[in-house]
Amino acid sequence: MKKIIEQVEGEGLEALLGEQVVLFCANYIYSGKLLGVNADDILLENPKVVYETGELTANSFTDAQPLPGNWYIRITFIESYGKVTHD
Repeated sequence: MKKIIEQVEGEGLEALLGEQVVLFCANYIYSGKLLGVNADDILLENPKVVYETGELTANSFTDAQPLPGNWYIRITFIESYGKVTHD
């Protein structure tokens, strides 16, 4: 039998609140400052759709287009994510 012996709060998306993140989703790549997280959605400030990343270690994306206002993204479509040092 497998049992959970420790539950850790504040990992995953919650640990990145307030940080600049990139999200690889089912159809698009998004970038922005992570403002909010709940069970269904995340909220990005100064969001962008990234159409071309270029080198992932570069100082900026090759083609990232701004979205109007803050933007919500459904968590179920996120495949991977992480903190970045640029927008």
